[in-house]
Amino acid sequence: MRFCSLIFAVYVSFVAFVPGGYATSSLTACQNAESKPEQAASADIELSDAAIAINRECLLVDGHNDLPWAVRELGSSFTKIDIRQPQPTLHTDIPRLRQGGLKAQFWSVYVPASTDLTGNALLQTMEQIDLVHEMVGRYPDVFEMVQSAADIERIVGSGKIASMIGVEGGYSIQNSLALLQRLYDRGVRYMTLTHSRTLSWADSATDKPQHGGLAPFGEDVVREMNRIGMLVDLSHVSEETMLDALRVTQAPVIFSHSSARAINEHPRNVPDAVLKLIPANGGVVMVNFFSGFIVPTDQLKADKNRLGTVRDVVDHIEHIIQVAGIDHVGIGSDYDGVSRLPRQLESVAHYPYITQELLNRGYTREQIEKVLGTNLLRVLRQAEDVSRKLKSGEIKFE
Repeated sequence: MRFCSLIFAVYVSFVAFVPGGYATSSLTACQNAESKPEQAASADIELSDAAIAINRECLLVDGHNDLPWAVRELGSSFTKIDIRQPQPTLHTDIPRLRQGGLKAQFWSVYVPASTDLTGNALLQTMEQIDLVHEMVGRYPDVFEMVQSAADIERIVGSGKIASMIGVEGGYSIQNSLALLQRLYDRGVRYMTLTHSRTLSWADSATDKPQHGGLAPFGEDVVREMNRIGMLVDLSHVSEETMLDALRVTQAPVIFSHSSARAINEHPRNVPDAVLKLIPANGGVVMVNFFSGFIVPTDQLKADKNRLGTVRDVVDHIEHIIQVAGIDHVGIGSDYDGVSRLPRQLESVAHYPYITQELLNRGYTREQIEKVLGTNLLRVLRQAEDVSRKLKSGEIKFE
């Protein structure tokens, strides 16, 4: 039986009592809460009952949401900002999460790359992790922390949003392999190897390269992440770092919030040369929604106000499918971490528009389920299996 069939009965009964839940066959409730520009944009693609049903019933995993940092930037915490209520200054709140059908989320615990220089990267990262746990503790009927891939099915089946943490930048471990286990024990299930700056052990996509990819310590970081079962995230890293990580890793990698470079020549996007290697690795590229990564650069230069549309995002999804395969693409929105979003993807309420556009392009429900979340669930399970085998000595690094 498919995953969505297992969770449907519990989930739909739960959201019926949640403000903004799927009580009707449209996003009317959410759209009324959105701004007028969003209302106008939502007319571009009409949602069908089939698209809404898929998002309501099936596993939808988002690889990257920066809500914790957005809350911190507001100088606040979840004791002061009640996300059970609509939050028009944010992309994320509980009513819109339910409206969009989200089932599992990697909450980013981003801290600035400058903390690598000031020496307080770990401290600030731990504060961000505390903020995620505060959110989960404040809304125990909505969120629950994930310990294993199996937990996702149980948590989602109970009507809650399965919550994991992603560390966005290897500077958070302050050159200590031992800290990876400490982070894992706090709920971290992936670490992005770099952010905007090149580290002493890994080249960033948006900084001057120093190592031609991974330095020896960077390779050790990948091996230790494999050993403990933490996903290696290659968003933000240089192409050479991507290639080195793919050479070293025994487990599938992810790109938690990156898109296709063939469509938009941006260093944050994944080149075809790397996409072609992903099937052998088993990994997943989770497409970012940020307009600057989605809209082709020449079009952005011609019209700096162009935001793009949901169709532009699905163009990236479809390109990754064509190059890497349907088993190797997912969703990594970057909500609350970006300044510009395409029309009809203005908040977490709008995931169903991606489903609708995939249906419009002829993709089957089974294929769409893979894109929305089952690909990522498989990667998590495989990473856990690799960890078990490395710890038992069943497999070893070459």
